[in-house]
Amino acid sequence: MLTPKELEQGVADGSIDNVIVAFTDMQGRLMGKRVQGKFFVEDEIGDHGIEGCNYLLALDMEGDPVPGYEMASWERGYGDFNVRPDMATLRRIPWLEATALVIGDVAWADGSPVTPSPRQVLKRQVERVEELGYTPMFGSELEFFLLKETYEEAHAKHYRDLTPSVPYILDYHILAASYDEPFIRQIRNGMEGAGIPVETSKGEAWPGQHEINFRYDDALTMADNHVVYKNGAKELAHLNGCSITFMAKPDHTWIGNSCHIHSSLWQGDKSAFEGQTDVFKQWLAGQIACFKELAIFLAPTINSYKRFAAGSWAPTTLAWGLDNRTCGFRIVGHGPALRTETRIPGGDVNPYLAFSALIAAGLYGIENELELPPALEGNAYESDAERFPHSLRDAISALEGGTMARQALGEDVVDHYLNYARTEQELFDRAVTCYERERMFERG
Repeated sequence: MLTPKELEQGVADGSIDNVIVAFTDMQGRLMGKRVQGKFFVEDEIGDHGIEGCNYLLALDMEGDPVPGYEMASWERGYGDFNVRPDMATLRRIPWLEATALVIGDVAWADGSPVTPSPRQVLKRQVERVEELGYTPMFGSELEFFLLKETYEEAHAKHYRDLTPSVPYILDYHILAASYDEPFIRQIRNGMEGAGIPVETSKGEAWPGQHEINFRYDDALTMADNHVVYKNGAKELAHLNGCSITFMAKPDHTWIGNSCHIHSSLWQGDKSAFEGQTDVFKQWLAGQIACFKELAIFLAPTINSYKRFAAGSWAPTTLAWGLDNRTCGFRIVGHGPALRTETRIPGGDVNPYLAFSALIAAGLYGIENELELPPALEGNAYESDAERFPHSLRDAISALEGGTMARQALGEDVVDHYLNYARTEQELFDRAVTCYERERMFERG
């Protein structure tokens, strides 16, 4: 990481000439500006931030503004909000020349937080946990496909018939992963240089699929690291003349990209889960009880739900089991390392929102002292365990009909992301209707 003093020194000696000030949009993409290094230091941008159009939290996947948001609309004039750097996140970006990056919190002109901003949603949930005396610790495992096409070539092919980097399954396969090692090594070392401690990399369960894992950390730091890594990996792919995708299901014949999320609660240097305590059981019980209602924060797009299929390594149930990869919740680790691995989210998830959903559900379990159902033994795909929603439409209905999310996250947050999910569903329905009309026309 980089201190403000080191930034000043880097700007003075020319080793840093620009600072990216960024936050994530609803989709988890970094948005912001590149600020000239000298201007950042002299104008004290670290203290008062930069302006950005508030429509950045009211866009669809394609970047078009859509109606229905309370905080941003044509009627309100699409004004500005302020991105205020959190200087604890300041870091060099080794793969971009003379570049530093800092993640900011989004605030209105009067300094009040933009509460639907993903990082702000997570900060509020972390505060709720801390009020009970716990620190939430998280680790996210992102899978991606490495493809031979550049991003421009993939676009020209309409993202069809893309070519995985290696033509056979890479899962734990050292030789197969070695074919991609020059690029994977750039990611590992680049992230280390950006202050993100790397643990391992490995091939995954389909041709061209990889996973790079990082050291767990407190929830906010882990979410920050997640988005820097995801953005940086794509930048490195572009610089190497290839592309990667974290899409949950980029091809219906491929295994999907997962984002397994590990979580635990700590009190100082002691795990509150060690020995499968009541806190551990209630944390897990809350997630089992609430994940249907919180589904759009864990699986935010139409494509997210295409990943959930029996025998696909993506779960379909809300069952939990001890080291059981067929369950939605897999319990792993021993002693102080005991933790829940939530296997439901895909690689398309916004980590701030997913972590928020996990915390809100876990707190619901703790506050209501929920009883943990028995662990599932055997194949959860073939069990009668309760299912996670199988479509975005069902997820929207679950959130609309619930009360827990509104109480935990706030009315404005729920309404904001419901609008996004409804827009996603409406755009899909419209596209399907157009496709059906075209096919009817072709058939005469």
